Amino acid sequence: MPNGKPAGSRCVHLTEANFCALFGHPDRPQFCLDLRPKPEMCGNTAAEATQYLAQLEVDTRP
Repeated sequence: MPNGKPAGSRCVHLTEANFCALFGHPDRPQFCLDLRPKPEMCGNTAAEATQYLAQLEVDTRP
């Protein structure tokens, strides 16, 4: 995604199991390399994680 990921859209590099297909690859975006998830970001379920990330996108919208 050379121009970045639009807010609210799923990353094209996520697998069906929600794993990063670029993890460990040299072409992984710098943003992803710098991201340091915390337990509250992941939640207890995929739905909680998705909700947290959606709110983060809203909170950081320009």
